[in-house]
Amino acid sequence: MNVPLRRNADLAESLARASRSLARVLQGGSLADEREPGRDAATRAAVLDLVHGALRRFGRDDAALRALSARGQIEPALRALLLAALAALESGRYAEYTVVDQAVRACARLHKPGAQGFVNAILRAFLRNRVRLAARLDPDKESRFQHPAWWIERVRNAYPDAWERVLAAGNTHPPMCLRVNRRRTTPEDYLARLISDGMPARRVGVSALLLHKPVPVERVPGFLQGDVSVQDAGAQRAAELLELADGQRVLDACAAPGGKTAHILELADVELTALDIDPVRCRRVRQNLARLELRAEVRVADCTRTGDWWDGRAFERILADVPCSASGIARRRPDVKWLRRASDLTGLAAQQSAILRALWQALAAGGKLLYVTCSVFREENDAVIDAFLACEPTAKRGVLTEGAPAQLLPDDGHDGFFFAILEKAC
Repeated sequence: MNVPLRRNADLAESLARASRSLARVLQGGSLADEREPGRDAATRAAVLDLVHGALRRFGRDDAALRALSARGQIEPALRALLLAALAALESGRYAEYTVVDQAVRACARLHKPGAQGFVNAILRAFLRNRVRLAARLDPDKESRFQHPAWWIERVRNAYPDAWERVLAAGNTHPPMCLRVNRRRTTPEDYLARLISDGMPARRVGVSALLLHKPVPVERVPGFLQGDVSVQDAGAQRAAELLELADGQRVLDACAAPGGKTAHILELADVELTALDIDPVRCRRVRQNLARLELRAEVRVADCTRTGDWWDGRAFERILADVPCSASGIARRRPDVKWLRRASDLTGLAAQQSAILRALWQALAAGGKLLYVTCSVFREENDAVIDAFLACEPTAKRGVLTEGAPAQLLPDDGHDGFFFAILEKAC
């Protein structure tokens, strides 16, 4: 069933805005650096849907455009517009003739009125030759799996029995999971509330409820009042694996946007310090805590520069949710698939190792540090931990509670994460 926008002009405007975002990504820019596109909630949602859809399908759709264009290289603005239009066609939300018509109209909004005939011809050729194109493009692995070749090879080598499922998960719409604030209600009571409000969900973790169908966050019952937060079920494992207890001194070293910070405070009455290097992201941490009526010391700081923020008092628990490739959450950040390079992993691993070495100084004897990435690449996960253990005699790798696996691969219930507990000798 098609779900059209309020009027046709909305789609032309959304296609134009989406194409501008896509053009910036194709030139090396990150979606994370952009302000929210669009002027209102409906337009923002439509633009984001088109941008993410285009980037999830980029490997195939860009190859299709190259096959259809007699011009050879398509200029960036039109290439981005066509990618957005193909995402609209593939979404099934709009009639095909509407997408073609509105993409042509979007040319004027992009100051490309002379390209209307070209855009019309390409989209109509795509519709005529869709099946034939699919058969032609399938043998190419980037087109088939919608990931860069180097990424495909690393996943295949690391997970020979699951690599296709991992790649397929990276091309899907992410699930929407809620974390119930146990200081306010119980998962059982909140689940009943969701069902009563016509939002079916299922329990997938200690405090996690997975919605059968994503909804705008403003529609989530009790969200503004702090009853729940939106947080992936995999991400919720972090606070649970820390084995928190009241009175502990806890550090969240790379805290933004604050989901894990808040979860820690929902689970135990601890003395929490939250750090992030970005002042804007620290503001988001404070806003999240304020909504939930939770308190922590939030500081703008580089966690590796301990002299700038540490008072010398050791922490019993440290969460190191380190910067990484984001390969385990590619469906939420589909631009990373095409912005990352294989060579980036070496630099990321060096940064992750530096964070571990710095934070180890601040960990109390007998304390535990939880190392977390949202990556599926071994170079950022076991390899970093193994290298650290080889050179730090006071560290040993602990057992995750309840026999939980260190590597969580993305599936229809959660994103991909890696967890490792490091224990410091007394």
